[in-house]
Amino acid sequence: MGVVANLIPIKFPMPVERLAPEPPDPVEPYAALDLGTNSCRMLIAQPKGNQFHVIDSFSKPVQLGYRLESRRNLSRGSMERALNALRICRMKLDRHGVRRMRLVATEACRQATNGGEFLELVRRETGLQLEIIDPQEEARLAVVSCAPLVSTRTRRLLVIDIGGGSTELVWIDLTSVPHADRPRAIMRLHSGFKPVNSPFPHAKVVDWKSVQLGVATLCDKFGDVEDDAGKFALMSCHFEEKLTDFMPYDEFHERGGFQIIGTSGTVTTVAASHLGLRRYDRNRIDGLRMTSDQIGRVIRAYLRLGPEGRRRDPRIGRDRHVLIMSGVAILHALLRTWPTDLLSVADRGLREGLLYAQMYADGVLEDGPY
Repeated sequence: MGVVANLIPIKFPMPVERLAPEPPDPVEPYAALDLGTNSCRMLIAQPKGNQFHVIDSFSKPVQLGYRLESRRNLSRGSMERALNALRICRMKLDRHGVRRMRLVATEACRQATNGGEFLELVRRETGLQLEIIDPQEEARLAVVSCAPLVSTRTRRLLVIDIGGGSTELVWIDLTSVPHADRPRAIMRLHSGFKPVNSPFPHAKVVDWKSVQLGVATLCDKFGDVEDDAGKFALMSCHFEEKLTDFMPYDEFHERGGFQIIGTSGTVTTVAASHLGLRRYDRNRIDGLRMTSDQIGRVIRAYLRLGPEGRRRDPRIGRDRHVLIMSGVAILHALLRTWPTDLLSVADRGLREGLLYAQMYADGVLEDGPY
């Protein structure tokens, strides 16, 4: 006689349908914070067409990398200055209810032996989670920020970003990209310097370099030189020596279709001096084109002013007068290396690149001509 087992039906759970990710609100604010060697800067913005609209900003010199060249450590005073600035940033983020943000630190925290410890202190004291980005990402984001300033006639592009602790150089070939698509091709570099599978023609990054000399570190290196003009010459020559392994150093010969875009406080300060502005006006600076002769005249005027005259000049400002000569020494070396008739001035940089990259990835920017 067979044994019939009592079969107990097994109930399987009903499959749970995965919820689609909530699409980003097209007017939700985004934030980008850049804690650099010299300054702490933040932008809060909303997407608007294929650009963004800034609703709040913050910028304060903190000199985080003060004497980092010799000490290799962030000093207690510089960390406290940066913490105070970051507390203000936290209040602004809370006030605007920002949920989508990217907060980064650059060369000073990369080089300092206690950079990681400092960012942990920042997290405990302010709740802000900063990440140290590598030089290539810093260079890439600076390039992306300049996309709206790229001419449709540009065949080869050099983007220079003069920071406090380092200077990023990116050499880009646009010859295979249709004229009208060249600014958009620069924007697509937000995902990396190497092209991804895409139906669109891509900008080719021929070479890039991060020189570990910026306005603060170069100034520190020659801090014991008292002669103003001699110090400028030494700084410029020293920086040029660091460029010789950058691919286009010896190979560039043609001027046609070549564009240099400079993004930094140094470049915008030189532009303000050139225009004789009494009050800084971003609308007149961003996108301005200056000839190498015009830049040379500004540099010579700075040398005639001397340290005390530069300190009193309202276009330079008391926060920047100590570092402006190391900045223009870098700019002078670059223009001597790549002679060009025009430099495009960009009042934009890492913060703008961070915003563009976030918004582009979220699909909240419209696709259209810049």
